[in-house]
Amino acid sequence: MPVQFTILGSGSSGNCAYLETTETRLLIDAGFSGRQIRQRLATISKAPEGLQGILITHEHSDHITGLGGLAAKLKIPVFCNRPTKDAIEAQMESQLEYHIFDTGASFEIGDVVIDTFSVPHDASDPVGFLLHTDCGRIGFVTDLGHATKLVLERARRANVLVLESNHDVKMLQEHPYRPWSLKQRVMSRHGHLSNEAAADATEEIMSSELRHLFLAHLSRDCNKPEIAHRVMNERLQKIGATHVCAELTSQNTPCGTLTLTAAAPPAPATWLPPAPFLPPPAPVSAPRPGELF
Repeated sequence: MPVQFTILGSGSSGNCAYLETTETRLLIDAGFSGRQIRQRLATISKAPEGLQGILITHEHSDHITGLGGLAAKLKIPVFCNRPTKDAIEAQMESQLEYHIFDTGASFEIGDVVIDTFSVPHDASDPVGFLLHTDCGRIGFVTDLGHATKLVLERARRANVLVLESNHDVKMLQEHPYRPWSLKQRVMSRHGHLSNEAAADATEEIMSSELRHLFLAHLSRDCNKPEIAHRVMNERLQKIGATHVCAELTSQNTPCGTLTLTAAAPPAPATWLPPAPFLPPPAPVSAPRPGELF
């Protein structure tokens, strides 16, 4: 059976994605209300009943808002690390069924293997995910101030990557209503990736196995979809990664469902990193009288 993957919404006010395999149905984050998540699932003819779990990257409200109205009511297991659990419990009184993992560990839910890894963000213990399915690997790398070597190593293995492209630096710096303290937080090494930083990370992780790239968590006030898309596409063209499809996510509507099959992957020769730039050699001139060479 093909694997189906849908980003139900992504942005500063809510993040949630849906994954379905032969045996397993999961949400990755639940940043909209329970009612909103149900409505968005209905647009792809799905319902939250029967979910085997909700994976949580960190405790900020745009990633956990729906837990009380969804996980608590339907008794859906919530998978997170202990610092995230403690932070969630400090924000909401709902009794949830927690399944605790250690950051850096791997675990299984049905036929999906989930690798976890640390990301730099201003939360208790934020993580990224690499989901292994029979039809490919899906990476989640959002809400991070910079791409560490660990993040790049894990993301490099993805066939499908959800990558933050949060803001345009100039738009953020010139925004008239955001206080300077907030601008500093967003641009810090534990804040959010800019469009250019996302392009830099993509160049670092590029491989012939990456096929689909979702640009996620766009700021509503300090970014524009056309800018984020242009910056990424220009970088993909520059490095010759024409085999990668870059797609924008939206805060307001789900993306189209991506269907992954178990077809054999293309040969590695479909993409090669560009040769490094080497300046032309300096012209050789005859030595002047008395000069050694």
